Amino acid sequence: MQNLDFSRCPIMGDLGNERVQKLFSGANYKMEVFEKGEVIAMQGSPCKHLYILLTGSVKTEMTTENGGLMTIENIDAVRPLASAFLFAEDNKFPVDVTAITQCRVLMIPRDEVIRMFQMDGKFLENYIKFNSNKAQFLSNRLKVLNIKTIKGKLAYYIIEGLDQARQSLPGADSYKMDKNQTELAKFFGVTRPALARCISELESEGIIELNKKFVKVKSLRALNNLLG
Repeated sequence: MQNLDFSRCPIMGDLGNERVQKLFSGANYKMEVFEKGEVIAMQGSPCKHLYILLTGSVKTEMTTENGGLMTIENIDAVRPLASAFLFAEDNKFPVDVTAITQCRVLMIPRDEVIRMFQMDGKFLENYIKFNSNKAQFLSNRLKVLNIKTIKGKLAYYIIEGLDQARQSLPGADSYKMDKNQTELAKFFGVTRPALARCISELESEGIIELNKKFVKVKSLRALNNLLG
């Protein structure tokens, strides 16, 4: 563990190297390397280890009712993967986890994680806090899924992004989205042509302007009306 950097890991980053080394002292764990495109975990497979993405990036996707794939999120190292499900009664992966780039993944058995909790209360606190924040993220993700229309999903996404942009620049009416149209279509679980039609309609109605990833909100009221 001496060569690994956990400083950016939300469940270990503030513990310091000495405490992290103590946690892993004598611990049973393994490290695996996954090449680009390899599946790290499949939706519905047992979650028996705490997975920590040490290097690289992964995408998480869920199979929809119509058999398509919906992107839940992309995750960059250093982050835990599906940590909230390790201690669930039905501890199965809720998504497919696929390597976007070559990845190194640390796998710690459930019993070892419990031992670490007992050794360091701050590690336990960090773990609980991280999973609570993740639950908030998933709650917002469910809001998108529950919106029936593509326009409604897009409106919700744009409004959320605008709210975040205004935290650093009050009164802003434009910002750079973190997804392109192909990524947005997978995020919403719809086809790209269907999403493109909705964007075109919103532009023609004078509600938004979109240039690549840059979106300008021309009528926030109209966007909010689409959420109903």
